[in-house]
Amino acid sequence: MATEPLWRSESYSRWHDALAGYDAAIAAVPSGRLRGHNTWYRSELPALIASRAPGYVLHEEMVRITEWKMARGVWRAPNLVLVRSNAPDDVINASRSAGEQLPHPTKPITALVALKGVGAATASALLAVMAPAIYPFFDEDVAAQVPQLGPVAWTNGYYAKYAVALRERSAQLSATLMREFTPVMVERALWATRRSAKKDALA
Repeated sequence: MATEPLWRSESYSRWHDALAGYDAAIAAVPSGRLRGHNTWYRSELPALIASRAPGYVLHEEMVRITEWKMARGVWRAPNLVLVRSNAPDDVINASRSAGEQLPHPTKPITALVALKGVGAATASALLAVMAPAIYPFFDEDVAAQVPQLGPVAWTNGYYAKYAVALRERSAQLSATLMREFTPVMVERALWATRRSAKKDALA
């Protein structure tokens, strides 16, 4: 049924079309900041991290990840000030520690939230680049579409449940549809669907 929530759908075409609409959904965000940040986040940052062993990010990269996350959701200037206030070595050490603890489901998040201004959502934005098969980006519009999660809580524990749910759904889709769907792909498809629905509601 066309009205069936995407989360429950077993239709390859619906999931494919939702994921294909991600770039358009990014472009439709009113903030002029997002498009450039998103190109960097998806095209350049993965190669930068992959060139370092173990993977880590520099201070200016952590700041830009935070800007990407806020531009895609809610801009919280005080949090950005806090992220910028971290010492460069602290950012390298925390992100290196997170990289060394992959693929543990929770320890990399714990390592990153030790940084000022970094919560589970910002930490997940980095981990979604480091290991997209394990860590989806934590977005409240996506979480709202996952029935078993309940009201969104910006905690490490809630993110752990969120990540498990998206990993399980991605595995189900990959098996049923005979196409690879990583947790990050599931997250982007769900986010694009919700953004499109919000746009239609305002039209």
